[in-house]
Amino acid sequence: MIEWIRSLGLPPWTGPSLGPRTTTALLFAGVFAVLIAATLFGHYLDRRVRGRRVLVVDSYRARVRGWWILVIAIGLGFLAGRKGVALLFAFASFGALREFITLSPTRRGDHWSLVASFFLVLPLHYVGIWHGWSAFVGLFIPVYAFLFLPIVSALSNDPKRFMDRAANLQWALMICVYCISHVPALLSLRISGYGGRQLLLIAFLVLVVQSGDVAEKFFSDRFGRRPIAPEISRGKTWEGFALACAAGAILGALLAWITPFSIIASAGVAVVATAMGLLGALVMAAIKRDRGVRFWGHAIVGHGGLLDRAAPVAFAAPIYYHLIRANWAL
Repeated sequence: MIEWIRSLGLPPWTGPSLGPRTTTALLFAGVFAVLIAATLFGHYLDRRVRGRRVLVVDSYRARVRGWWILVIAIGLGFLAGRKGVALLFAFASFGALREFITLSPTRRGDHWSLVASFFLVLPLHYVGIWHGWSAFVGLFIPVYAFLFLPIVSALSNDPKRFMDRAANLQWALMICVYCISHVPALLSLRISGYGGRQLLLIAFLVLVVQSGDVAEKFFSDRFGRRPIAPEISRGKTWEGFALACAAGAILGALLAWITPFSIIASAGVAVVATAMGLLGALVMAAIKRDRGVRFWGHAIVGHGGLLDRAAPVAFAAPIYYHLIRANWAL
């Protein structure tokens, strides 16, 4: 994949004519304009059904309200700068980890491992994000937490379903903390001529991945014929997946002006991020199906839990981060 990105012929980045604050302001103005239009359209649909409870309309309006909450939260994090974004995603990781563990089988013997995960591993990992310690961040959870936490569980002297419990905790930390933390880790990348604009890399990732998630649902509902994994979700189809990736490429090309990528490379990066987000959502849907639940939680009105919204970004973020680090970072 790295060689394919390199083969696209990436011109040197000279930087946009607008400053980083102006560019960010214009981007958020566009996002708010879309949300206002979506809200007005929801009111129009509500009037069309004349007060009757229509599930599709109720779901649509709830989703729009949820998007308002998400965009405002991300906007406040952006206003606070790098440290604000790190804190925002630290709290998001904490909430997502709580949702994952709540739906996972645990025993009394896991008590100290869970305490260490929430109040030692997660904070220390985000201290590394805060200070930009990329080597520490890359190794702390996959190596040290991977070895340390099962030792803590073993010392509790409870072998029943030990492998299942250890694997659940490792997966929870990898998805909810390690993968999600690659979003604020983008702020530590140094790119020639792109100083002070790293927040826009986060905006690009979130807009592309979340738009791809919405597009896949729309296209699967309208044109879907062949489910990707019918035992997991009949609503996710190959047609919806392909059309969502195509839509992601178009959106990525349109957003190239906020990135250090050429238009062609921007479309290619967007396709990779969109595909990883959709496949990540499928993986998390499989876990929910195994647990017998529809949502991870109810933290976000109209969107389920934090993990329901964060899962696509969590799967896309590490690949996106390393593509940029390998091809554009100094």
